[in-house]
Amino acid sequence: MIIETISSITILILCYIVWNLYNKVDFLENVLDSNYALIESVQEEMKKVDTLGAFESDDETGTIFEALKNEIERLDNLIEDKNNAT
Repeated sequence: MIIETISSITILILCYIVWNLYNKVDFLENVLDSNYALIESVQEEMKKVDTLGAFESDDETGTIFEALKNEIERLDNLIEDKNNAT
């Protein structure tokens, strides 16, 4: 009787832990997706602003522009890996 009670309590605790972790992961996936969409729109706006290529070709600004572009590409790869895994 005692073993059954302990087992039942342990199972309930483990179910709560799994449920809690699932909610946290789901929330973080939603945050990541919304941030990705925001970054993607920022990249598109950067390209619209730099229609002449002046920022991209400038030394100091071009370096920052390239760094931002590289980070967005890394994020693209991360999202693609996540989508391929599911």
